[in-house]
Amino acid sequence: MTFLALDIGNTRLKWAHYASPRPGAALLAQGAEFLENIDKLADGAWRDMPAPAQVLGCVVAGDAVKRRVQEQMDQWDVVPQWVVASEGEAGLRNGYDHPTRLGADRWVAMIGAYHHMLSQGTPRPMVVVMVGTAVTVEAIATDGKFLGGLILPGHGIMLRALESGTAGLHVPTGEVREFPTNTSDALTSGGTFAIAGAVERMVQHVSAHCGAEPACIMTGGAGWKMAPSMTRPFELVDNLIFDGLLQMAKVRFPVAQAA
Repeated sequence: MTFLALDIGNTRLKWAHYASPRPGAALLAQGAEFLENIDKLADGAWRDMPAPAQVLGCVVAGDAVKRRVQEQMDQWDVVPQWVVASEGEAGLRNGYDHPTRLGADRWVAMIGAYHHMLSQGTPRPMVVVMVGTAVTVEAIATDGKFLGGLILPGHGIMLRALESGTAGLHVPTGEVREFPTNTSDALTSGGTFAIAGAVERMVQHVSAHCGAEPACIMTGGAGWKMAPSMTRPFELVDNLIFDGLLQMAKVRFPVAQAA
């Protein structure tokens, strides 16, 4: 009764094949493909993979990409489920004005982060940062209510915006410096500190609202780049969306789990 978890972002599809749909299940295989290559999965990475009993996916890339992924699963007798944010799931409550309009990746990552925090002992408020094409900064209260979050451009979008709107800024990627003395370092440092500043402001908001210092978790493909520049201690968790999908699968596929 194996389980396939899918994380389809704006740039890549990441997948993980587990022995069962529950947290702590053995990881049997995993991989990643750029979206332009996903039509090769059935004849490539998934060709010899045993058919999963359940598939749960988180997709932000749009319906066209989702259909292409579903076509790659035609070889298996399985109907995938796709996450849509709701008013509550797996212990987390959604404080968005319109809960279903919250991005699926944000919802799943927060569920993964919340259970990660609970596994470490006493419940605390949280700030969850996902650094990818875009950056999201989420606030979660001690009781598991999502209070709200920020969305801002990632490094690449910031740099492309400056390059397209300003003459003479087509320069190589620089380093993060406290006092940049060249344009490359100035651009890289500016983007990094802009993100760090947004996160610091959210930490301050959560501390004031909840009356306690939040646990801070960072994830996403570019999280490792940001971590050294943060003003607060952050735990870097690589596969937060997969962790969240496993928590959701535990609730959605209880019969399979018992089997």
